[in-house]
Amino acid sequence: MRSRRRPASELPQPQDKAAAVEAMFDEIAPRYDLLNRLLTFRLDTRWRRRAVAALGLAPGETVIDVACGTGDLCNELEAAGLWAIGVDFSAGMLARATTHAPLVRSDALSLGVRSHSLAGATCGFALRNFADLGSFFAELARVLRPGARIAMLEVAEPANPLLRAGHRFYFGRVVPAIGSLLSSRSAYRYLPQSVAYLPPTPELACLIAGAGFRDVKREALSGGIAQLITATRDVAART
Repeated sequence: MRSRRRPASELPQPQDKAAAVEAMFDEIAPRYDLLNRLLTFRLDTRWRRRAVAALGLAPGETVIDVACGTGDLCNELEAAGLWAIGVDFSAGMLARATTHAPLVRSDALSLGVRSHSLAGATCGFALRNFADLGSFFAELARVLRPGARIAMLEVAEPANPLLRAGHRFYFGRVVPAIGSLLSSRSAYRYLPQSVAYLPPTPELACLIAGAGFRDVKREALSGGIAQLITATRDVAART
């Protein structure tokens, strides 16, 4: 069965994407966390814990959470004994923050952090919202020291045909319907359709490796409706 994703021509074009995404997240910020819990049946909390565990870092290390939203992943990082720094360019999201971690309003492509200073980085369900993934991974490589770890969560489609069909119906029809009732119709139409921005897994892995990371791995979560991508900053990579 073919995907019913919105044609690329109907999604924001690269030159307009950053502004469109920022405005959208400012709009949906008030009920974003509520809808995340509702629409994922609270699986999102389990996924974030898995991402933090996958970093494999010792307590006391500093980790940057890119596109931190209201700070859910920052809270998980701190619960694991890590020092978290949250970065997001949506003022609306940062204004609704529920974390005590320091938060910075900044673009993911220019993090404003000293080079080679961090032990890890996380990113929760935001890769498809970035205007240039190659530049994002290069910026992560810049701020991370050799041997640092990254753990990134994203949506995915199950490999099982029956699960995939059910997921497409839920993600493509139910999610926008509930989102339009409780928040923004246009935003919750965009969020499922924005999966079209994600490159295929092999291409994504090549982008990460090309930016200076090794041991790139992908783990399917909850039957394949989400994915966790991990990698290690290559000691031998050029800076």
